[in-house]
Amino acid sequence: MNFTNVNLGPVLPESFLLISALSLLLLDLWLRDERGVVIHWLSVATLAACALFGILDMQQGTSAVYMFNNMFVGDAMSRLLKLVVCLSAATTLLYAREYLLARGMARVEFYTLALLAVLGMMVMISANHFMVLYLGLELMSLSIYAMVAMQRDSSKATEAALKYFVLGALASGMLLFGMSMIYGATGSLEIPQVAAKIASGAANPVLNSIGLVFVVAGLAFKLGAVPFHMWVPDVYEGSPTAVTLFLGSAPKLAAFAFVIRMLAVSLAGLAADWQQMLIILAVLSMGLGNLTAIAQTNIKRMLAYSAISHMGFMLLGIIAANANGFGSAMFYVVA
Repeated sequence: MNFTNVNLGPVLPESFLLISALSLLLLDLWLRDERGVVIHWLSVATLAACALFGILDMQQGTSAVYMFNNMFVGDAMSRLLKLVVCLSAATTLLYAREYLLARGMARVEFYTLALLAVLGMMVMISANHFMVLYLGLELMSLSIYAMVAMQRDSSKATEAALKYFVLGALASGMLLFGMSMIYGATGSLEIPQVAAKIASGAANPVLNSIGLVFVVAGLAFKLGAVPFHMWVPDVYEGSPTAVTLFLGSAPKLAAFAFVIRMLAVSLAGLAADWQQMLIILAVLSMGLGNLTAIAQTNIKRMLAYSAISHMGFMLLGIIAANANGFGSAMFYVVA
């Protein structure tokens, strides 16, 4: 790989975030910071700096920059979403400060996991390769599993973490199996090449269809769309409120990017097939999410069903399978 005259701007936020997260772990060994004040503000400053790097990178224009043998891309969508993810995560940490202090959770582990989860989201957003998508997804998911279980003296939090982990592992397995089928059909894991093979008719249609079904099912699990939503209310209710706030914000943006990269770009040639599946998921999510939210007596469960319905509305834009629809879905998920 030749790094001569390579523009490292698109990967600068991720590099800085990784170095900062690992540095916080080492710094905590020498700090007598029982209330986590220094770690807290350094974490917020790290996310603010990443947002600043994103703003500076946006000055490069809307042209796409490919890196690492075309496995990583910096384009207009990734620049905007990474900026919003960093700002959203920083705001979450600011809001969560008092809650974490009151429960003895304001420790370096929580902040490091939050930063690593954000790193996973940013990798997903800029992925141009199936394996990079999957690595970003797993980095985000594993960090959030641990965050859900941070309140170790709470049986609800432990139960929520276990449910999230088991069902998340099942969803990841389905997604990975679907990706392997698409690889078998097209002979490539690079998103543009997969799209080109499908568009030209060179891909195996049977393997493509099998892979598509598993990919959509795995994505529906990760999005919390009906009928793959059963983990969402329990995880929202059982998680510490600070983690619930985190779960309900930045990961949704990364999930949107994942759907765009997988369906709207790599599997654009199969749009007629995945549109039918997404229509069912969207209608069920909007219907069940809104109606069930009305009957809830726990505010966290109500917010969980609200999140399910929001995923249904987001899918409406994806179903359009055109630039206007994708832009509308992105505006909705950001707002």
